[in-house]
Parts: sequence; C-alpha cells; structure tokens
Amino acid sequence: MSRKGTATYYVQGSITGFGAVEFMVDTGAGYTTINEETLAVLQSAGLAKFVTELTGMMADGTRRTIPIYRVSSLTLGNTCVLHNIEAAVFPRKTRLILGLSALEKTSPFVFSTNPPRLDLSNCTGAGI
Repeated sequence: MSRKGTATYYVQGSITGFGAVEFMVDTGAGYTTINEETLAVLQSAGLAKFVTELTGMMADGTRRTIPIYRVSSLTLGNTCVLHNIEAAVFPRKTRLILGLSALEKTSPFVFSTNPPRLDLSNCTGAGI
C-alpha cells in the first residue's frame, strides 16, 4: 500500500479481463467501485453481471442512483485473489475504490497508516 497526498492510500492490483489497476483504499465505502470504462471492457468479456441499482448519498451531498455489478475476480497486490465482488459503477473515468464489498471477503483485515500497510487475513500474501 502506498500513501499519496495527506490521507489517501492506494493498492496495486488487477481486475480479471481488464488488467492492472490502482485502487484507492476507502474503509468507509460500502462498495468497491469501478468506472464505466472498466465496466464496458468487463462486459464485453462476459466478466461483469448486473445485480441491482442503489440510490445513495454521494460525498458531495447529492443523491444518485448507481448500478451494482458482480465482477468475476480481482487481485490485490500479487497474490490476493477475490471472486464475485459486487462493485458500484461510477460515471466516466472516475478512480477505482477498494471498499468493504471486497475487503470484507478478506476479514479480518488491518489498515495501518504508519507504515502504510493493508494486512488481509484470508489471502495467500501476508500484506500489501
């Protein structure tokens, strides 16, 4: 895990059918998020399936209806493979967020800021 800016942390990973990505870690986000560009690639490969739509409050205070898709699999670091992750789809080319819909599959997990480290219990690797 690496720190960028004041209090923003990122992990390297990949999404099966899309390739290498960087996720912003957000333990306050209920869902992992992908963007419309990522979804289009995954759908063309048959690796994302629509689940539902949710209406929620965004960080800026606006309400928005967001589609939720099940992503076949993603990898955190080089060794932590997670399957069937529900991901909210945000518009355009917004950044990808690693939220609780993925992190809960690795629980218990430990998020440390000094040094930046994400320890995931139900993965092959010791930490990211």
